[in-house]
Amino acid sequence: MKKFKFGLLPKIIVAIILGICLGIVSPDMPVRVFVTFNALFSEFLGFLIPLIIVGLVTPAIADIGKGAGKLLLVTALLAYGATIFSGFLSYGVGQTFFPSLISDNLKIAQISQAEGIQPYFTVAIPAPLNVMTSLVMAFTLGLGIAHLDGKALKNMFGEFREIITKTIQVVVLPLLPIYIFGIFFNMTHSGEVFKVLSVFVKIIGVIFVMHIFLLIFQYVVASFFVHKNPFRLLANMMPAYFTALGTQSSAATIPVTLRQTILNGVDKNIAGFVIPLCATIHLSGSTMKIVACSLALMMMQGIAYDFQMMAGFILMLGVTMVAAPGVPGGAIMAALGILSSMLGFDQQSLALMIALYIAMDSFGTACNVTGDGALALIVDKCFGKK
Repeated sequence: MKKFKFGLLPKIIVAIILGICLGIVSPDMPVRVFVTFNALFSEFLGFLIPLIIVGLVTPAIADIGKGAGKLLLVTALLAYGATIFSGFLSYGVGQTFFPSLISDNLKIAQISQAEGIQPYFTVAIPAPLNVMTSLVMAFTLGLGIAHLDGKALKNMFGEFREIITKTIQVVVLPLLPIYIFGIFFNMTHSGEVFKVLSVFVKIIGVIFVMHIFLLIFQYVVASFFVHKNPFRLLANMMPAYFTALGTQSSAATIPVTLRQTILNGVDKNIAGFVIPLCATIHLSGSTMKIVACSLALMMMQGIAYDFQMMAGFILMLGVTMVAAPGVPGGAIMAALGILSSMLGFDQQSLALMIALYIAMDSFGTACNVTGDGALALIVDKCFGKK
């Protein structure tokens, strides 16, 4: 008999519900216990973020940069362009609709203190590098390794990536529901949770509509290249879409995505190259969610921002998404560094970003893999006969 597996999303939903229910009736002492846990976990997460950047971005750039032929270059640029487009689309829609949905400024850091309740103790865990240093180091090392013939450094960073990915899987993700529980426990205790949740529901609704629009747009663009009905092409990809909804993994969906892409008329050799590559480097749906959620949280807290700031963030996010590990919530984990360094998010805001992101993780993954089929159609038109 197959063992039932309780996924990350159900755990976080249960954590939020329990946090709200218990926060209504709880005295101060249990709240203080979770304030203490959240303070310690925040310190650990702050320590881990630079290591995540170096451990994931460095080998990702090294793998993609080596022997970049014309086919690889075009596919990578196309995937990056699609990812960046989704980010700017998300920003434009957020600027247009979010102000009318978000009426109250909510100081997340103040809310999380739960009416001034302090942790029993804290332990400072200084990060080994600051975030920007980590990013520059990762790009420099990744590009350098890509142009070296030696294997030692590449293998070392490959093993370091395994350590970081394992740490995320074994330590961060299992503790994340407790951390989310603590935040909503605190917010309920301070009487602000329902304001936050009402905004969350509205933002998730807008993002869902956006990801449907993005998929239709991608296949309309692809149809101009292949001269086929975009809705029929998109309909053929629905098995991949629904498989991704269930697995929450682009990698696990590759066999189905590959089969449906070939069914759309893409040469099997082109599909066999583009689909596995884009499963790693094309994350339009994930980028859309991260931009929308970060914009919403900045509006909620009254954090100042402008187009130049957000444009730089989106361009950097497109590169960072390449390093996202293949675990549920992997994309948001890879993005934590630039959220803190470029947008100034503190640990409480990062935790809410994680909660918002994972609430829509299935739909983002489905958007990513379904969009891979549109990119494969364009690449096939350019290179298929060659």
